[in-house]
Amino acid sequence: MSIPTMRALQATDPASPLRLIDLPRPVPGRGQVLVRIKASGVNPLDLKIRSGTAAHARHALPNILGIDLAGVVADVGPEVNRFRAGDEVFGMVGGVGGHQGTLAEYAAVDADLLALKPRALDMRAAAALPLIFITAWEGLVDRAQVQAGERVLVHGGAGGVGSMAVQLAKARGAEVFATESAERRRLVEQHGATFIDRRDDVATYVATHTGGEGFDVIYDTAGGPTLDASFQAVRPYRGRVVSCLGWGTHALAPLSFRAASYAGVFTLLPLLTGKGRAHHGDILAAASLLADTGQLRPQLDAQRYTLETADAAHDAINQRRSSGKVVIEIDG
Repeated sequence: MSIPTMRALQATDPASPLRLIDLPRPVPGRGQVLVRIKASGVNPLDLKIRSGTAAHARHALPNILGIDLAGVVADVGPEVNRFRAGDEVFGMVGGVGGHQGTLAEYAAVDADLLALKPRALDMRAAAALPLIFITAWEGLVDRAQVQAGERVLVHGGAGGVGSMAVQLAKARGAEVFATESAERRRLVEQHGATFIDRRDDVATYVATHTGGEGFDVIYDTAGGPTLDASFQAVRPYRGRVVSCLGWGTHALAPLSFRAASYAGVFTLLPLLTGKGRAHHGDILAAASLLADTGQLRPQLDAQRYTLETADAAHDAINQRRSSGKVVIEIDG
């Protein structure tokens, strides 16, 4: 009897094209779901892994890239009760820590990492959401516990995580502001945030938009000088700064003198450690609800890609030719 196979893209080294290969189709183990992948979201981290500049992802080459997926449950392993064959699901499931990535026709993944796909989104749009939405949620909800009526500033509000943070803060009743380049103003305002030119002086926009009080919550998606500016723009006593790129060395004095707080976000931990995976599934269930009630939409790049043209998808991101989230569609 022949062993079922699947097509997958393998990254071998930074200088070589992705290689289309045939592999044995995975079999779901205990607590796992076999997903027939219909779409794979591309994240900047994929490109960093491929170039060898993401040691924190612990995904040595040669390997299969791809962190996010949307697809259809093909089979379930023992002790899986939440899903059944035919369910449409999405999740942030692999591509780091040595776990098979989603640039393949199938993947056997931990059921805890999955949620039912939003009915309002097609596979391509659903595959764009997991990593960026989870990252936004962990910062705004898990760390900052944003409340209705608070002033929230998102640095990089038109980017992947930033656009999710803007929409999530709006959905929770916050008054939202976002820094961006002038040419991306429309994207920020489209999601309901007040635009702030990222070149503006911190003291000026704090005075203009908060009466000099500072923002209750600041979500930094850029790191470096932007995170330093966040420490100056946060509200004294009750202010909270969160960052998904706070990997540098920073002076904490401005934050301390405001008696404000800081928290970092590292979304990969459940995949790397095995701990907290069910929470990712819960976060994506919340994303489904927001999408199905019209409060959450990803900004997708207009160009469509397949496994055969995945290198072009990576090139578009590397060369900054993409406008919105890049997704690779997979015809199983």
